[in-house]
Amino acid sequence: MSVAPGSGLPASKIPGLVLLDAVELSWLISRREVSCVEVMQTYLAHIDRFNPAVNAIVSRRDEADVLAEARQRDEELARGEHRGWMHGFPVAIKDLSDAAGLATTKGSPVFAESIAVDDELHVRRMREAGAIVIGKTNVPEFGLGSHTFNPVFGTTLNPYDTTRSAGGSSGGAAAALAMRMLPVADGSDFMGSLRNPAAWNNIVSLRPSFGRIPTEGFLSSPSVVGPMGRTVRDVAMLLSTMAGPDERAPLSIEQDPELFAGPLDRDFDGARIGWVGDFDGHLPTEPGVLDLCAESFAAFGEIGCSVEPVVKRLPVEQAWETFLLWRSWTVGRNHAELYDDPAKRALLKPELIFEVENYHRLQASDISRALTGREQWYAAVSDLFDEYDFLLAPSAQVFPFDAEQRWPQEIGDRSMDTYHRWMEVVAPWTLSGHPVANLPVGCNAEGLPMGVQLIGRNHAEWPLLQLAHSYERATDWTHRVLPPLLR
Repeated sequence: MSVAPGSGLPASKIPGLVLLDAVELSWLISRREVSCVEVMQTYLAHIDRFNPAVNAIVSRRDEADVLAEARQRDEELARGEHRGWMHGFPVAIKDLSDAAGLATTKGSPVFAESIAVDDELHVRRMREAGAIVIGKTNVPEFGLGSHTFNPVFGTTLNPYDTTRSAGGSSGGAAAALAMRMLPVADGSDFMGSLRNPAAWNNIVSLRPSFGRIPTEGFLSSPSVVGPMGRTVRDVAMLLSTMAGPDERAPLSIEQDPELFAGPLDRDFDGARIGWVGDFDGHLPTEPGVLDLCAESFAAFGEIGCSVEPVVKRLPVEQAWETFLLWRSWTVGRNHAELYDDPAKRALLKPELIFEVENYHRLQASDISRALTGREQWYAAVSDLFDEYDFLLAPSAQVFPFDAEQRWPQEIGDRSMDTYHRWMEVVAPWTLSGHPVANLPVGCNAEGLPMGVQLIGRNHAEWPLLQLAHSYERATDWTHRVLPPLLR
């Protein structure tokens, strides 16, 4: 008899409730065919059983309190009150975002005891739609590096091979979704943090355009919040909850988010997709990555699209230099106060110190170059959309690596000169701000998942999700290939 590591329980008999897509679960709850208490009890037991194997969900709330909220949701339904499509859903919030009453540790000892007073806007909107927060999802320390490990909660492991990394910084969220411990999850993305872990966990994610999910401020930060799920429909529904303008966010997009709850079916006959691959050899990739991504071309062809290599040379080296300026400017500025305190600086990971010290070296001319470089790269990408309807690229340059490794020091015969150079493939689309969906493309011979970035026009999440849905119907990787512990 096979046994789930850390659980002492047979690895068979996975509850049907946790295998349901989020939209299906929502439908059953709304019709009162299953109670919110039953849903919560089933998910909590499933988490107890499998979370020890991957360490995805942290800062768990007391079970009695969570079940009391579930009973309240049932009582509301009995009175004819339905909060929204997430009514009774268990959710765990990424540990970089505030959820009232829970610690926002950011994976750092500096904030290990920091209890949030209020919800961040997207978290509040999820609660208003009926979700019940049960805890947090694990992150790399301060969200830096696409490998989820930290001194507070330890390492999140990949459900497809628990000796490997789950990616990051939304690694806990991605692993929890893959293991069916959550119906949907929130994530955030500066340098592929929604895309890399989704690719490595065989799930779907969306990095939305700047302003789609509002944040305060007058500068479009490279970091955005976004939805994650096991299906495109689930991701679209979560986007409909998280998105929408807010008076406190002057750059928020003025569009009704109910659009994303609409029908996803659409004809894509004749659509042209530009494949950028490794930018004509500029990016090193682990053997097998490009070949596996290229296997997705046939599925796009089945739904009427043509996938063509982009032959136009793009200024990707300049884009990387610009990205580094933005990275140091924003990350370093946001954490400079911690660095300035010697006691706190001693607790910071080397990657954060690297960013802050780069920030301190910046001059006004560097900020000017960052702004100009971003405008130039956006123009270059926009020119591509004169020729193509969508763009396609790998979601990562390597397959999930050994979880004991801090980050890949080299790819093939090329050394990585920074802690994040091995994820350069995601940086150009962060810089441009175009919406990007990660779509699964299956697994290599070792059973390790990979994904592709499907890139849409600026503010055009809806057609992007529609194409992603058509691709999903032709492939259905998330349902076809479950993590070994769930088979």
